[in-house]
This record gives sequence, structure tokens and C-alpha cells, in this order.
Amino acid sequence: MKDIYKWKDKREKRAILAFEDGTLFRGYSIGAPVDMEGEVVFNTGMTGYQEILSDPSYAGQFVTMTYTQIGNTGINQEDMESRKFFANGFIIHELNEVSNWRAKETLTESLVRHNIPGIAGVDTRTITSKIRNSGTMKAYMCCSGKISPEKAIDKAKVWKGLDNQDYASKVSCEKPYHWDAEGKITKSWGICSSLPKIEFKVVAYDFGIKWNILRSLRLNGIDVTVVPAKTSASDVLKKKPDGVFLSNGPADPAAVSYAIESSKKLLGKVPIMGICLGHQILGIACGGERIRLKFGHHGCNHPVKRLENESVEITSQNHNFAIKEDSLPSTVEVTHINLNDNTIEGLRHRKEPMFAVQYHPEASPGPHDPRYLFNQFKELMKR
Repeated sequence: MKDIYKWKDKREKRAILAFEDGTLFRGYSIGAPVDMEGEVVFNTGMTGYQEILSDPSYAGQFVTMTYTQIGNTGINQEDMESRKFFANGFIIHELNEVSNWRAKETLTESLVRHNIPGIAGVDTRTITSKIRNSGTMKAYMCCSGKISPEKAIDKAKVWKGLDNQDYASKVSCEKPYHWDAEGKITKSWGICSSLPKIEFKVVAYDFGIKWNILRSLRLNGIDVTVVPAKTSASDVLKKKPDGVFLSNGPADPAAVSYAIESSKKLLGKVPIMGICLGHQILGIACGGERIRLKFGHHGCNHPVKRLENESVEITSQNHNFAIKEDSLPSTVEVTHINLNDNTIEGLRHRKEPMFAVQYHPEASPGPHDPRYLFNQFKELMKR
């Protein structure tokens, strides 16, 4: 399970990252020898790269890790957040040798197995500064050695990007399923010797749902049935759930018009909670407008103020879009704001049983400040 590239390997595994503006970064391949287009974002987490790569919300994106040393924890099945890696590509500065007893596979081995390209040996600080100054950009990663730099730049330019693109239906499950928590929590994670008694039954929309969301719901006494992204509101209500959950997911919320329409029909019929893309869908369903952030929020160290008691939570985030505050009707109240840029991080309906947050309270790999929100959902269903 050796993962360190020697000088000769780096020379022979040349890779190129070409931005749409013509900027080139040259490094060496650490993943599958394939070429891919993607939207370049940066993540400020020091660890958690496996959870990041397996988060369906990163579909269509090249993830740049701002921390310079990546790879030492390797890959294991227990820390996966979905059935496979969904990021379009991975960008790091230096690849480390695995030194973790839980590792079953190296980062490179896993990237190859999932057919995901990766590039190392590039200046990730310069890439991060570029995105911060110019905004999120399209790029093309060439790890096959078969495409010239000029051709790679052209491919980055012509790619349609993520705006107005429905990626939720691409990453969603194909048919409904019941979340079998017994083996996934008590055995693999060792969180508890027995699961709490089921108090409520919830239907969760899968727009790219993370497994730790499902674990968190079950650990709060909530039984979950997961349904595909395009499931109609009438089909959900036929299941007679105590509540409905709208999950995280990739790309542009405005493109998932079917989910917005379903949310409008569910509002007031059943208690609803949303996270990330689910938050944006509910915001639009209530009359709000989505906006694109300059370079998005990606990382596990974003400060959020809870307006109810003015406490500050450190949160995990991954989104490029947000809800524009002055577009919301008076029936919707803002509950949380981002302390870095004052964008909306949470909202709730003043009359109907509905609330949502932009960040990730399930927080895998962390932090865990907002875990109370799952209990808040349970209390909403109790009332």
C-alpha cells in the first residue's frame, strides 16, 4: 500500500490543470489516467478528504485542498459518505504516505478504482488565491498525457459548467429504499450498543444525501425511507410520513424545478427539514431567489451565528449558491447567518412547520456544534 511517488514517477506521470482563462498548472498524476472537466473549488479542511470525495454534493467539481499534506489517513469503507467518489477530480500539493491503522487502501488506489483523476505537485496556495480573486472557474484536468495544453484550455472554455444544470437527478438513488441502520451504525461505527426506539417515520429526498445524515436521523429515533429526487409530493404523502427531509446535493438549485414544485405542495402538509441544497430548494419554494457566491463555502471551519441566542457555531459547508435575503417574503424568517460574508445560513417559516440550514449539521468528519438541529426536527414533528 505504498503511495509515495519518487522523482522518476513524477516525471513520467505528468498532468496538467488548465483553466478557462488560459492559466496552466503542471504537476503529476495521483489518480486515474483519465481526462475530465470540472469547476475548481477549494476546501479549507485539514483532513476529511475521503468524506469530501464521497460527498455527492461535489459532483462536477475539482476539489483543491488548501492543507498541503494529504493522504496519510488513507481510505477505509467506514468513512465513506456515499456509495462511491463523486468529485470530478482532486487537486493537492503533496501526497503523503499512508500511516493510519484504519486504512485499507491508499488515496491513489481509491482514486484509480473510482476512475477519478487527481493532480499533485501544484501550488495550491496560488490556485486558492486565484479562485478567491477571480471567482470559481471552469477547468480541464489532463492525466492521460494525450491532450496538449492548448486543447485542454479549449475544453475548459467550452464546457457548460454547473449553472442551470440538474446534477441532483444524476447522483440520486434510482428507487426508494429503507435505511438499514443496524449494521451501519452499531457494527461499523460502534457508536452505541443498541439503537434508540423509533419515534417517527420520515421520508428523505435524495438529491445527493450523505450517509451521516441518515445515521444522525436514526440516532435521534427517526426511521428513514429514502426516495429518488424526482418523487412527486403525492407519492411522498401516500407513505403517511411524520416528516419530510430534503437533502444536500450538487450544482444549481434553480435547475431542480421538480423538487421546488414538490416542496410547494408539501409545505403545510407535513413538518419539513432541509440541509444545503434542500435549504435552497425550500427557500425558492417559499418565494426566495437563489444567487451564486463568488467562490462558495467549502470546508469544516465556517463560523455561523444563530440569531435566536447569538451563539456561534463552527460548521461544515459545501455550496456555491445561496438564498438572497431581500428576496424572501415576510412569512420566512432568517435564523442563521454566515459570519464571513453575512449570507443566509438558516431559515424557517413563521406559520408552517418548516426549517432549513445551509450548512451540514451531520458534519462528517466534523465539527459537531449543530447536531441539535436533528433533535429540533424531532421536536417539530412532536408538536
